[in-house]
Amino acid sequence: MPEGPAPMPDLPILPDLANPRLTRRVTGTDQTGAETEIAVVEERPLTIYLNRQEIVTAMTIGDYPDYLALGFLRNQGMLAPDEVVTGIDHDEETETIVVRTARETSYEEKVQKKTRTSGCAVGTVFGDMMEGLEGLALPDTEVRTSWLYALARKINTTPSLYLEAGAIHGTVLCRRDEPLVYMEDVGRHNAVDKIAGFMFRHGVAGDDKILYTTGRLTSEMVIKTALMGIPALASRSGFTAWGVELARQVGLTLIGRMRGQRFVCLSGETRLVRDADPAEVPAEEARHRRKGAGGD
Repeated sequence: MPEGPAPMPDLPILPDLANPRLTRRVTGTDQTGAETEIAVVEERPLTIYLNRQEIVTAMTIGDYPDYLALGFLRNQGMLAPDEVVTGIDHDEETETIVVRTARETSYEEKVQKKTRTSGCAVGTVFGDMMEGLEGLALPDTEVRTSWLYALARKINTTPSLYLEAGAIHGTVLCRRDEPLVYMEDVGRHNAVDKIAGFMFRHGVAGDDKILYTTGRLTSEMVIKTALMGIPALASRSGFTAWGVELARQVGLTLIGRMRGQRFVCLSGETRLVRDADPAEVPAEEARHRRKGAGGD
């Protein structure tokens, strides 16, 4: 990987339902005893190395391993904003990925000091991750309610692994009312790390973006969104108290329970521009109503 941002891929990046590695057909029986076949999501381990040091093993669906590794390391503070990445080596057979940097790195103490979070699939936040929030100032970018309604409609009707097989989370990087990058994984933290890795690798700024997630608005999601420099985080799901507290602390616009015409904003209300009449927003079709992906 050359010094500096990599060339930008064509956007939008959407879930790849044609990738045979992401789901598997499994035969079982339904409530009547009749044989049925459904698609289930694959999950496989990916061990992330930073230079010569093993950092973490994550359970993932296996797509975009370079974005996942870069985003995880960046969100854990192990890659600086101006880090020079000299190479990314992914070995599918050994299920490992090595991120190489120009500078020497050593994070033995940091790797040992970690706190398990509420996220599924080996969600961890290192003990000093919150240090990056000190003095953080998010941009005062407006968030129009017309954009939120349009995004919810577009994202909820986009073909995805969630709609195909369930048991998965989605995170979407958006600009105004347009989804740019739609990532999915078995854990919401993996999906948002892929977004962070995309932004880091291609030099994408977060100041004019909105992050949408299908999962709960937890402390981890708030921390990662803030560290990515994104001023607004939205979800169909609900909140945790610590997530709300941290969002208010850093001035993040936090919007949850986005269903049909309704939503709740618990932080960063000043960014909202209410330019859409909720009564004029079309109701969701039942077949497009997402649930909280297992409540996670």
